[in-house]
Amino acid sequence: MNSKEKSRDILEQIIAIYPDVKTILKYSNTFELLVAVMLSAQTTDIAVNKVTGALFERFPTPLAFAESSPEEIEPYIKSIGLYRNKAKHLYICANQLVRDFNSEVPSNRKDLESLAGVGRKTANVLLSVGFNIPAFPVDTHVSRVCKHHNIVPQNATPLEIEKIVTGILPEELWNQAHYSIIFFGRNICSPRNPKCDEYLH
Repeated sequence: MNSKEKSRDILEQIIAIYPDVKTILKYSNTFELLVAVMLSAQTTDIAVNKVTGALFERFPTPLAFAESSPEEIEPYIKSIGLYRNKAKHLYICANQLVRDFNSEVPSNRKDLESLAGVGRKTANVLLSVGFNIPAFPVDTHVSRVCKHHNIVPQNATPLEIEKIVTGILPEELWNQAHYSIIFFGRNICSPRNPKCDEYLH
């Protein structure tokens, strides 16, 4: 593993390559963001964007989801992976929002993680993107890039990766680092043919 200084240097170079990138998920409020992030598990953001237009038109609010059923939600998201499970989670989560949070998406980790279908990564995305609270979500791209560049041990879990990276970078860089690493992982540090040496020194 690299020293903390070396790891920070690599991470800062990656941020410098992609200083302003953001999520490509389409949403217009924190509830739509929550739904989109829940749908994005084990599928691509592009696939999610293809279904959310019609989905949000039919179910514009937590109450609209809560007054429907998983079976009514399913046809709108059938083209993405695990759609039955996701429809069930969306329905239960919407009911929780209506019942416990006045139909508002909560802005703290504990309450977010109390929602059906919301794990630590989704909660981190909501904190970071939805509320601009420093957080560092770890997805497959982030995990792969951090392991490829020896920033974390090869067997590190997502939580361990999160703790190591947030221990290296100041918190004002956490939100941007997440997306910079994702774009770097998609475009440069690809699994089959990484071109990192052309960009990092």
